[in-house]
Amino acid sequence: MRYFIELSYNGSAYHGWQNQPDAISVQEVLEKALSVLLKAPISIMGAGRTDTGVHAKQMFAHFDYDGDFDATQLVFKLNSFLPKDIAIHDVFKVKDDAHTRFDAMSRTYLYRVTLKKNVFSVDNVLYVKQNLDVDKMKAAAKILFQYKDFQCFSKSNTDVKTYFCDIMKAEWVLVGDELQFTIQANRFLRNMVRAIVGTMINIGLGKIEVNDLHAIIKSKNRSEAGFSVPAHALYLTEVEYPKTIKI
Repeated sequence: MRYFIELSYNGSAYHGWQNQPDAISVQEVLEKALSVLLKAPISIMGAGRTDTGVHAKQMFAHFDYDGDFDATQLVFKLNSFLPKDIAIHDVFKVKDDAHTRFDAMSRTYLYRVTLKKNVFSVDNVLYVKQNLDVDKMKAAAKILFQYKDFQCFSKSNTDVKTYFCDIMKAEWVLVGDELQFTIQANRFLRNMVRAIVGTMINIGLGKIEVNDLHAIIKSKNRSEAGFSVPAHALYLTEVEYPKTIKI
């Protein structure tokens, strides 16, 4: 049988989601826990590959297992076994060909920027000391809907067949002292969200104009876009699947 796991994690202590040869990853820790509790070698496939330091409020992974277990008990045991920065929310059966990565219809990310120094959020929000023109940043976000090819925001030397992404949502919202950017798309390129946010912060700082974003996107050149913001303020917040995937 194939099972989906719904989880969340604080990525501060991990070198991303995916297994690394010389560094600890969320995938490695979860695979070890499942293998111990189910008394069988378990490998898992995640819905995406969050980078070092990136967090996930909602992540899914799938694994195959032939034996029987009580899903509620497994969730309880995993949460007792795993470190405090990884939480399991659900384990459920899916169709045998269901795939957490390829069947995802959309993914949503949140990037948090604080406009006021806060000692209690320093590790999970980006503090920007300079004043930002929020209206310009909001206008720049709307430009993203006019394009499909986002090669200019992709990490160089990435092995992908296409740089096309369908953006469904992109907006800046002020929440108290935080300026939050939410973006939803059918897929994301490596480093894409962090590069988009860095470019828009440059627009907010007045380093480039709103309409310059058109030329940046059309250039397909990563060096034309803005800096890549730090990973510690980026969160994968939602992964959406067809309802028919679940048994």
